Amino acid sequence: MKKQFLESGKIVGTHGIKGEVRIDPWCDSPEFLCAFKKLYLNGDGTESIEVRSRPHKNIALVKIRGIDTIEQAERLRGKVVYINRDDVRLGDGVNFVQDLIGLEVIDCDNGEIYGKITDVLRTGANDVYEITDGAGKKFLIPVIDDVIISRNIDEGVVLIRPMKGIFDDED
Repeated sequence: MKKQFLESGKIVGTHGIKGEVRIDPWCDSPEFLCAFKKLYLNGDGTESIEVRSRPHKNIALVKIRGIDTIEQAERLRGKVVYINRDDVRLGDGVNFVQDLIGLEVIDCDNGEIYGKITDVLRTGANDVYEITDGAGKKFLIPVIDDVIISRNIDEGVVLIRPMKGIFDDED
């Protein structure tokens, strides 16, 4: 089941003396996180905060409405921030990483089940799915059109056509 509120970063410190916080973004970029005017301090969306943000290097500097001192901001250190999935429009073929974790990976040609996605690694050229089988063995598959045939988040399945040598000892 898809989560409505998605973990998107963590408050890692304060900035200045007027209550700004520094957020380490767990999303694509600080710019992505800075596009939101409302964030949440819990996974059920009951504790919302109004924010103004700006990117700074690899973090987001965030001013939270009602937090006006460094002491108030310091109390938020370590808190995870969430976004509402309804506030985001993703392009075709783009998924939230949290929706991919746990999907079953199946060979599209013979139906063999390879395991589940346990992590998504960003390499620059293309993402890489970490697949963990039932015995705990890990495999890495590139997220490229030749390998990933289809993703169905609602059914919990990724169909792949693996490259030789990924799941076997072939050269």
